[in-house]
Amino acid sequence: MTDLGIALGRVVFVLVFVLNLGGLMTWVERKQSAIMQDRIGANRASILGLRLFGLFHALADVIKMLTKEDFCPARVDRMLFSLAPFVSTFFALVAFASIPFGHTLPIAGREVLLQALTFDVGILYVFAMLSLGVYGVMMAGWASANNYALLGGQRAAALMISAEIAIGASIVGVVMVYGSLNLMDIARAQGQPLLPELFGRWIPAWGILTQPLAFLLFLTAGIAATKRTPFDMPEGESEIIGYFVEYSGMKFGLFLMADFLETVVVAGLVVSLFLGGWQVPYLGPDGFAFPWGATVPLSHLAVSLLGVAAFVLKLVVMIWLMMLIRWTLPRFRYDQAMRLGWLGLFPLSIANIVVTGLVLQWWSTW
Repeated sequence: MTDLGIALGRVVFVLVFVLNLGGLMTWVERKQSAIMQDRIGANRASILGLRLFGLFHALADVIKMLTKEDFCPARVDRMLFSLAPFVSTFFALVAFASIPFGHTLPIAGREVLLQALTFDVGILYVFAMLSLGVYGVMMAGWASANNYALLGGQRAAALMISAEIAIGASIVGVVMVYGSLNLMDIARAQGQPLLPELFGRWIPAWGILTQPLAFLLFLTAGIAATKRTPFDMPEGESEIIGYFVEYSGMKFGLFLMADFLETVVVAGLVVSLFLGGWQVPYLGPDGFAFPWGATVPLSHLAVSLLGVAAFVLKLVVMIWLMMLIRWTLPRFRYDQAMRLGWLGLFPLSIANIVVTGLVLQWWSTW
């Protein structure tokens, strides 16, 4: 198998995985909210009499949006108006490319890294792609020739700036601890034991243990970056008019898909930076090696597949948690969200950097 074939295979796998997971989240949002609110939820769409707990509603949504009228108001900038939803969705989709979903997989006698794109500065790549996605939102607000849509785009830009600053500052401590901007290297480092001089090999060095404050700050700012409740000021349909008020059909659906894809990307970053990535406690290249001396030998293929399964399980749990927050907390006012970002998350992130540096310096001389 050629290098080009392997690279294309990794890219196609990530695209298919992320797109299907983003589409499935339309069902997750309905059913999880229904369970929390003691409702039945989506369960009507069926194929040959099979309903499968409402799973076919995601397919029904796509068919509905594709067959709806694609209305374009008379005064809009048609090129920017049509391009905006694709810009938002594209950058949300490609942001996942640098997130490792496993370690290596033996294929045709070669060790293939389970990561679509390998960058030494993978964290910066992901943040750059997420940041560029807001241009689609701003384009939609401007091109719609609607003052309310323009205000929605401006709210989205302000929210993104405050969230991105907090996100960038919150992960500096993680980079300081693990000494790399490569997400694969950070995931590998989390497989090492935490302070073996004190705890032996019992506790893995996951980011949530080495950087607990950064985990809370990053998760909060990441939810804000996805423009989901309680940070959905740019698109709050029930009280305020969002930036996509003039959109209909599949273009409207692409904006919704972009929000779901951003949720998947943020959840993937949380898993890679703070939850060990694809690491399974006590699982090494040759199988399980427990601290009390017991071992369970496994083939390289089995170890690789267990790592992928662990990453997917952690990703699903994080998406569930973010959806739980989405259906629990009420929406922040615009001023509250700005105050939280600039006067709460950002100062705490700077404090975390200072404390992390002092602890590392103290530990190196201890």
